[in-house]
Amino acid sequence: MLINLISDTVTKPTKGMLEAMMSAEVGDDVFKADPTVNALEEKVAKMFGKEAALFFPSGTMANQTGIKLHTQPGNQLICDKYAHIYNYEGGGVSFNSGVSCKLIDGSRGMITANQVEKAINPPDFYHSPLTSLVCVENTTNKGGGACWDIEELQKIKMVCKKNELAYHLDGARLWNAMVEKKESSIVYGELFDTISVCLSKGLGCPVGSVLVGSKELMHKALRIRKIFGGGMRQAGFLAAAGIYALDHHLERLAEDHKKAREIGEVLSKLTYIKQVEPIETNIIIFEINEEFMTGDTFVEKLKENDVHIIDMGQGKLRIVTHLDYTDVMHEAFLDILRKL
Repeated sequence: MLINLISDTVTKPTKGMLEAMMSAEVGDDVFKADPTVNALEEKVAKMFGKEAALFFPSGTMANQTGIKLHTQPGNQLICDKYAHIYNYEGGGVSFNSGVSCKLIDGSRGMITANQVEKAINPPDFYHSPLTSLVCVENTTNKGGGACWDIEELQKIKMVCKKNELAYHLDGARLWNAMVEKKESSIVYGELFDTISVCLSKGLGCPVGSVLVGSKELMHKALRIRKIFGGGMRQAGFLAAAGIYALDHHLERLAEDHKKAREIGEVLSKLTYIKQVEPIETNIIIFEINEEFMTGDTFVEKLKENDVHIIDMGQGKLRIVTHLDYTDVMHEAFLDILRKL
Protein backbone atom coordinates (compact mmCIF):
# COMPACT_ATOMS: atom_id res chain seq x y z
CA MET A 1 0.00 0.00 0.00
CA LEU A 2 1.57 3.26 -1.16
CA ILE A 3 1.20 6.11 1.35
CA ASN A 4 2.10 9.44 -0.25
CA LEU A 5 2.41 12.27 2.27
CA ILE A 6 4.77 14.59 0.41
CA SER A 7 1.99 17.15 -0.16
CA ASP A 8 -1.77 17.68 -0.34
CA THR A 9 -1.28 18.23 -4.09
CA VAL A 10 -0.93 14.50 -4.81
CA THR A 11 -4.66 13.77 -4.60
CA LYS A 12 -6.75 12.35 -7.46
CA PRO A 13 -10.29 13.56 -8.25
CA THR A 14 -13.01 11.69 -6.39
CA LYS A 15 -15.74 9.87 -8.30
CA GLY A 16 -18.19 12.72 -7.70
CA MET A 17 -15.63 15.31 -8.81
CA LEU A 18 -14.85 13.36 -12.00
CA GLU A 19 -18.56 13.15 -12.82
CA ALA A 20 -18.90 16.91 -12.32
CA MET A 21 -15.90 17.53 -14.57
CA MET A 22 -17.10 15.24 -17.35
CA SER A 23 -20.58 16.76 -17.39
CA ALA A 24 -19.39 20.38 -17.32
CA GLU A 25 -20.74 22.86 -19.83
CA VAL A 26 -17.73 24.54 -21.42
CA GLY A 27 -16.77 27.33 -23.81
CA ASP A 28 -13.67 29.36 -24.63
CA ASP A 29 -12.53 31.07 -21.46
CA VAL A 30 -10.02 33.28 -23.29
CA PHE A 31 -13.13 34.98 -24.67
CA LYS A 32 -14.74 34.75 -21.20
CA ALA A 33 -17.27 32.38 -22.77
CA ASP A 34 -16.89 29.33 -20.55
CA PRO A 35 -20.01 29.24 -18.33
CA THR A 36 -18.48 26.90 -15.75
CA VAL A 37 -15.37 29.06 -15.29
CA ASN A 38 -17.62 32.10 -14.99
CA ALA A 39 -19.73 30.30 -12.37
CA LEU A 40 -16.62 29.35 -10.34
CA GLU A 41 -15.31 32.91 -10.44
CA GLU A 42 -18.67 34.30 -9.35
CA LYS A 43 -18.92 31.72 -6.56
CA VAL A 44 -15.47 32.47 -5.12
CA ALA A 45 -15.88 36.25 -5.45
CA LYS A 46 -19.19 36.03 -3.57
CA MET A 47 -17.63 33.88 -0.83
CA PHE A 48 -15.15 36.66 -0.06
CA GLY A 49 -17.54 39.55 -0.67
CA LYS A 50 -15.42 40.73 -3.59
CA GLU A 51 -16.61 42.17 -6.89
CA ALA A 52 -14.75 39.77 -9.15
CA ALA A 53 -12.44 36.76 -9.41
CA LEU A 54 -10.16 35.19 -12.01
CA PHE A 55 -9.31 31.50 -12.49
CA PHE A 56 -5.61 30.58 -12.82
CA PRO A 57 -3.78 27.36 -13.67
CA SER A 58 -1.54 27.68 -10.59
CA GLY A 59 -1.21 29.39 -7.22
CA THR A 60 2.17 30.76 -8.19
CA MET A 61 0.71 32.52 -11.22
CA ALA A 62 -2.15 33.90 -9.12
CA ASN A 63 0.30 35.25 -6.52
CA GLN A 64 2.63 36.67 -9.14
CA THR A 65 -0.30 38.43 -10.79
CA GLY A 66 -1.38 39.85 -7.44
CA ILE A 67 2.12 41.21 -6.85
CA LYS A 68 2.33 42.76 -10.33
CA LEU A 69 -1.07 44.42 -9.84
CA HIS A 70 0.15 46.33 -6.80
CA THR A 71 3.74 47.23 -7.71
CA GLN A 72 6.01 48.94 -10.23
CA PRO A 73 9.56 47.86 -11.13
CA GLY A 74 11.96 49.09 -8.47
CA ASN A 75 9.36 48.86 -5.69
CA GLN A 76 9.73 46.70 -2.62
CA LEU A 77 7.26 44.40 -0.87
CA ILE A 78 7.32 43.27 2.74
CA CYS A 79 6.93 39.60 3.68
CA ASP A 80 8.13 37.02 6.18
CA LYS A 81 11.41 35.22 5.46
CA TYR A 82 9.44 31.95 5.14
CA ALA A 83 7.00 33.37 2.56
CA HIS A 84 6.10 31.14 -0.37
CA ILE A 85 6.32 34.07 -2.78
CA TYR A 86 9.99 34.49 -1.81
CA ASN A 87 11.12 30.88 -1.32
CA TYR A 88 9.09 28.77 -3.71
CA GLU A 89 8.03 30.83 -6.73
CA GLY A 90 11.23 30.67 -8.72
CA GLY A 91 12.31 34.25 -8.09
CA GLY A 92 9.19 35.46 -9.87
CA VAL A 93 8.89 38.57 -7.69
CA SER A 94 12.07 39.98 -9.23
CA PHE A 95 11.73 38.37 -12.68
CA ASN A 96 8.06 39.18 -13.34
CA SER A 97 7.65 42.46 -11.47
CA GLY A 98 11.16 43.85 -10.95
CA VAL A 99 10.41 44.05 -7.23
CA SER A 100 12.60 43.27 -4.23
CA CYS A 101 11.50 41.67 -0.96
CA LYS A 102 12.21 43.07 2.48
CA LEU A 103 12.23 39.93 4.60
CA ILE A 104 11.02 40.02 8.18
CA ASP A 105 12.18 37.51 10.79
CA GLY A 106 8.75 36.50 12.04
CA SER A 107 7.49 33.51 14.00
CA ARG A 108 6.56 30.39 12.00
CA GLY A 109 6.01 32.50 8.90
CA MET A 110 3.93 35.16 10.64
CA ILE A 111 4.88 38.79 11.26
CA THR A 112 3.45 41.58 13.41
CA ALA A 113 2.02 44.95 12.53
CA ASN A 114 4.85 46.56 14.49
CA GLN A 115 7.44 44.71 12.40
CA VAL A 116 5.68 45.77 9.20
CA GLU A 117 5.63 49.41 10.23
CA LYS A 118 9.34 49.38 11.04
CA ALA A 119 10.14 47.74 7.68
CA ILE A 120 8.52 50.44 5.54
CA ASN A 121 11.08 52.56 3.71
CA PRO A 122 10.60 56.35 4.04
CA PRO A 123 8.62 57.27 0.89
CA ASP A 124 10.58 60.51 0.35
CA PHE A 125 14.00 58.84 0.66
CA TYR A 126 14.61 58.05 -3.02
CA HIS A 127 17.81 56.10 -2.32
CA SER A 128 15.82 53.11 -1.02
CA PRO A 129 13.11 51.15 -2.87
CA LEU A 130 9.58 52.49 -2.52
CA THR A 131 7.55 50.15 -0.30
CA SER A 132 4.23 49.49 -2.00
CA LEU A 133 2.90 46.10 -0.85
CA VAL A 134 2.60 43.78 2.14
CA CYS A 135 2.17 40.06 1.46
CA VAL A 136 1.15 37.48 4.05
CA GLU A 137 0.51 33.74 3.78
CA ASN A 138 -2.23 31.82 5.60
CA THR A 139 -1.69 29.05 6.50
CA THR A 140 2.09 29.27 6.42
CA ASN A 141 3.64 26.39 4.51
CA LYS A 142 7.21 26.60 5.77
CA GLY A 143 5.83 27.60 9.17
CA GLY A 144 4.14 24.21 9.50
CA GLY A 145 0.56 25.04 8.56
CA ALA A 146 0.31 27.77 11.17
CA CYS A 147 -2.84 29.93 11.27
CA TRP A 148 -2.69 33.69 11.65
CA ASP A 149 -4.45 35.57 14.43
CA ILE A 150 -7.12 37.58 12.59
CA GLU A 151 -6.60 40.51 14.96
CA GLU A 152 -2.95 40.79 13.92
CA LEU A 153 -3.99 40.75 10.27
CA GLN A 154 -6.40 43.58 11.05
CA LYS A 155 -3.60 45.56 12.72
CA ILE A 156 -1.40 45.08 9.65
CA LYS A 157 -4.31 46.33 7.52
CA MET A 158 -4.35 49.54 9.56
CA VAL A 159 -0.61 49.98 8.96
CA CYS A 160 -1.16 49.44 5.22
CA LYS A 161 -4.01 51.95 5.13
CA LYS A 162 -2.00 54.55 7.06
CA ASN A 163 0.96 54.19 4.71
CA GLU A 164 -1.02 53.71 1.47
CA LEU A 165 0.27 50.17 0.91
CA ALA A 166 -1.56 47.39 -0.91
CA TYR A 167 -2.28 44.18 1.01
CA HIS A 168 -2.18 40.72 -0.64
CA LEU A 169 -2.97 37.36 0.93
CA ASP A 170 -1.39 34.17 -0.36
CA GLY A 171 -4.27 31.99 0.76
CA ALA A 172 -3.11 28.74 -0.82
CA ARG A 173 -4.30 26.90 2.29
CA LEU A 174 -6.65 29.58 3.59
CA TRP A 175 -9.47 27.00 3.56
CA ASN A 176 -7.57 25.03 6.24
CA ALA A 177 -7.20 28.11 8.43
CA MET A 178 -10.87 29.07 8.09
CA VAL A 179 -12.07 25.56 8.97
CA GLU A 180 -9.67 25.20 11.90
CA LYS A 181 -10.44 28.61 13.40
CA LYS A 182 -14.09 28.72 12.29
CA GLU A 183 -13.55 32.00 10.47
CA SER A 184 -15.61 33.68 7.77
CA SER A 185 -14.30 34.19 4.25
CA ILE A 186 -16.09 37.56 4.22
CA VAL A 187 -13.81 38.83 7.01
CA TYR A 188 -10.77 38.03 4.86
CA GLY A 189 -12.37 39.69 1.86
CA GLU A 190 -12.81 42.88 3.87
CA LEU A 191 -9.16 42.90 4.93
CA PHE A 192 -7.24 42.29 1.72
CA ASP A 193 -7.05 44.03 -1.64
CA THR A 194 -6.38 40.70 -3.35
CA ILE A 195 -6.49 37.08 -2.19
CA SER A 196 -5.28 33.98 -3.99
CA VAL A 197 -6.84 30.66 -2.98
CA CYS A 198 -5.76 27.22 -4.18
CA LEU A 199 -8.17 24.49 -5.26
CA SER A 200 -5.56 21.78 -5.87
CA LYS A 201 -4.23 21.48 -2.33
CA GLY A 202 -6.60 20.65 0.55
CA LEU A 203 -9.69 20.68 -1.65
CA GLY A 204 -8.39 17.89 -3.88
CA CYS A 205 -8.79 19.42 -7.35
CA PRO A 206 -6.39 18.40 -10.12
CA VAL A 207 -5.53 21.98 -11.15
CA GLY A 208 -6.35 25.56 -10.32
CA SER A 209 -6.29 28.65 -8.14
CA VAL A 210 -8.47 31.75 -8.00
CA LEU A 211 -7.55 35.39 -7.44
CA VAL A 212 -10.21 37.71 -6.01
CA GLY A 213 -10.39 41.50 -5.82
CA SER A 214 -12.20 44.51 -7.23
CA LYS A 215 -13.57 44.59 -10.79
CA GLU A 216 -10.89 47.09 -11.75
CA LEU A 217 -8.07 44.93 -10.38
CA MET A 218 -9.39 41.73 -11.94
CA HIS A 219 -9.71 43.50 -15.31
CA LYS A 220 -6.03 44.37 -15.06
CA ALA A 221 -5.27 40.84 -13.83
CA LEU A 222 -6.80 39.42 -17.02
CA ARG A 223 -4.14 41.17 -19.10
CA ILE A 224 -1.35 40.07 -16.74
CA ARG A 225 -2.57 36.46 -16.85
CA LYS A 226 -2.44 36.64 -20.64
CA ILE A 227 1.15 37.95 -20.54
CA PHE A 228 2.12 35.13 -18.18
CA GLY A 229 0.59 32.58 -20.57
CA GLY A 230 -2.24 31.64 -18.25
CA GLY A 231 -5.17 31.92 -20.64
CA MET A 232 -6.93 28.54 -21.00
CA ARG A 233 -9.63 27.53 -23.46
CA GLN A 234 -12.26 24.98 -22.35
CA ALA A 235 -11.15 25.34 -18.74
CA GLY A 236 -14.63 24.59 -17.46
CA PHE A 237 -13.67 20.94 -17.00
CA LEU A 238 -11.18 22.13 -14.38
CA ALA A 239 -13.46 24.80 -12.94
CA ALA A 240 -16.18 22.18 -12.40
CA ALA A 241 -13.80 20.36 -10.07
CA GLY A 242 -13.39 23.59 -8.10
CA ILE A 243 -17.13 24.11 -7.75
CA TYR A 244 -17.58 20.50 -6.63
CA ALA A 245 -14.75 20.80 -4.10
CA LEU A 246 -16.13 23.99 -2.57
CA ASP A 247 -19.52 22.30 -2.20
CA HIS A 248 -18.25 18.95 -0.84
CA HIS A 249 -14.67 19.09 0.44
CA LEU A 250 -14.41 22.15 2.67
CA GLU A 251 -15.64 20.88 6.02
CA ARG A 252 -13.81 17.55 5.70
CA LEU A 253 -10.49 19.43 6.05
CA ALA A 254 -10.98 19.00 9.80
CA GLU A 255 -10.34 15.26 9.28
CA ASP A 256 -6.92 16.02 7.79
CA HIS A 257 -6.09 18.25 10.75
CA LYS A 258 -7.09 15.53 13.22
CA LYS A 259 -4.89 12.94 11.50
CA ALA A 260 -1.97 15.39 11.41
CA ARG A 261 -2.24 15.95 15.17
CA GLU A 262 -2.36 12.19 15.78
CA ILE A 263 0.79 11.72 13.69
CA GLY A 264 2.43 14.50 15.69
CA GLU A 265 1.50 12.81 18.97
CA VAL A 266 3.15 9.56 17.87
CA LEU A 267 6.25 11.32 16.53
CA SER A 268 6.74 13.32 19.74
CA LYS A 269 6.94 10.09 21.78
CA LEU A 270 9.63 8.46 19.62
CA THR A 271 13.25 8.58 20.79
CA TYR A 272 14.60 9.17 17.28
CA ILE A 273 12.55 12.37 16.85
CA LYS A 274 14.30 15.52 18.06
CA GLN A 275 11.44 18.00 17.72
CA VAL A 276 7.92 18.30 16.34
CA GLU A 277 6.74 21.82 15.57
CA PRO A 278 3.24 22.88 16.72
CA ILE A 279 0.50 21.37 14.54
CA GLU A 280 -2.63 23.37 13.77
CA THR A 281 -3.76 22.13 10.37
CA ASN A 282 -2.58 19.45 7.92
CA ILE A 283 1.20 20.02 7.91
CA ILE A 284 3.68 18.35 10.26
CA ILE A 285 7.26 19.66 10.32
CA PHE A 286 9.77 17.79 12.49
CA GLU A 287 13.45 17.04 12.99
CA ILE A 288 15.30 13.74 13.47
CA ASN A 289 17.60 13.13 16.42
CA GLU A 290 20.80 12.43 14.49
CA GLU A 291 22.27 10.43 17.38
CA PHE A 292 19.96 7.69 16.12
CA MET A 293 19.83 8.32 12.34
CA THR A 294 20.05 11.07 9.73
CA GLY A 295 17.05 12.64 8.08
CA ASP A 296 18.03 10.99 4.79
CA THR A 297 18.12 7.59 6.46
CA PHE A 298 14.69 8.18 7.98
CA VAL A 299 13.22 9.15 4.60
CA GLU A 300 14.74 6.06 2.99
CA LYS A 301 13.46 3.78 5.75
CA LEU A 302 9.95 5.12 5.16
CA LYS A 303 10.31 4.54 1.41
CA GLU A 304 11.18 0.91 2.13
CA ASN A 305 7.73 0.76 3.79
CA ASP A 306 6.05 2.48 0.80
CA VAL A 307 5.67 5.75 2.71
CA HIS A 308 6.81 8.97 1.03
CA ILE A 309 7.48 12.29 2.77
CA ILE A 310 9.53 15.35 1.84
CA ASP A 311 12.82 16.82 3.07
CA MET A 312 12.53 20.60 3.36
CA GLY A 313 16.26 21.10 3.96
CA GLN A 314 18.01 22.55 7.02
CA GLY A 315 17.24 19.33 8.90
CA LYS A 316 13.46 19.72 8.63
CA LEU A 317 11.15 16.99 7.30
CA ARG A 318 7.52 17.51 6.28
CA ILE A 319 4.40 15.36 6.25
CA VAL A 320 1.11 16.61 4.77
CA THR A 321 -2.24 14.87 5.29
CA HIS A 322 -4.89 15.10 2.59
CA LEU A 323 -8.07 13.82 0.97
CA ASP A 324 -6.52 10.58 -0.33
CA TYR A 325 -4.87 9.67 2.98
CA THR A 326 -7.40 7.13 4.26
CA ASP A 327 -8.10 5.83 7.76
CA VAL A 328 -6.49 2.50 6.80
CA MET A 329 -3.35 4.29 5.59
CA HIS A 330 -3.32 6.35 8.76
CA GLU A 331 -3.33 3.37 11.09
CA ALA A 332 -0.71 1.60 8.97
CA PHE A 333 1.56 4.67 8.99
CA LEU A 334 1.32 5.14 12.76
CA ASP A 335 2.24 1.48 13.19
CA ILE A 336 5.24 1.87 10.85
CA LEU A 337 6.47 4.87 12.87
CA ARG A 338 6.22 2.99 16.15
CA LYS A 339 8.13 -0.01 14.77
CA LEU A 340 10.81 1.84 12.80
